Amino acid sequence: MRLSGSLKTQAGGRELVEVEGRNIREILDSLAERCPELKPLIARGVAVAIDGEIYRDAWFQPIAADSEVYILPKMAGG
Repeated sequence: MRLSGSLKTQAGGRELVEVEGRNIREILDSLAERCPELKPLIARGVAVAIDGEIYRDAWFQPIAADSEVYILPKMAGG
């Protein structure tokens, strides 16, 4: 999976992180375990783009093994 924005910065500049999971909840849990410094940002909320489609709070959205996954900081504003 790829990290974007402040998530990448908080992970020491790492853009690519290998994690496993069958759905969004599992990959976020795996990411928090692998990169504990990201736990506060993940807890505040993130968006997940799977093959170009953005999901927010869709914890059980399935993720295929060959999917392209981006984790984006939660966007604010209106």
